[in-house]
Amino acid sequence: MVKNIESGSCQCGAVKLSVKTDKLVSYICHCLECKKQSASAFAISVPLVKNHVSIEGHLGVYHRPAKSGAMTSCYFCSSCGSRIYHQSSGSPDMISLKGGVLDGVENLEPVAHLWVKRKAAWVQIPPEIETYKEQAEDLRAWREVLFSRK
Repeated sequence: MVKNIESGSCQCGAVKLSVKTDKLVSYICHCLECKKQSASAFAISVPLVKNHVSIEGHLGVYHRPAKSGAMTSCYFCSSCGSRIYHQSSGSPDMISLKGGVLDGVENLEPVAHLWVKRKAAWVQIPPEIETYKEQAEDLRAWREVLFSRK
């Protein structure tokens, strides 16, 4: 089977990326960290196997502790500051690509919402979408289930 190649970039175009995968799975996160990094009410995340993504351009990195106790490395364009992806020390083979960097972000269909206890009151979640008050207890295992839904 030939895999699809998705492309994307940061806001200024200094960082370019391509994703080789059969299908992209995405979810919405309403946690405080995602609100801050996206400068919006939530962030779109696309979990991927790290070696399915090629990135060209200079990235900066910011490290922060996660609720799980792992460290999250947050990669961004060093020119315009656009967040590109996150990587947890607990899942070194996986990344969480920020959905807004994809050229076809409008084609993503999120399958879940995390940290809904922190969502803005005006955000409406369709009743058929999976929701979590915070996040799945074992986020790595939950992301693996997302891949099986493809």
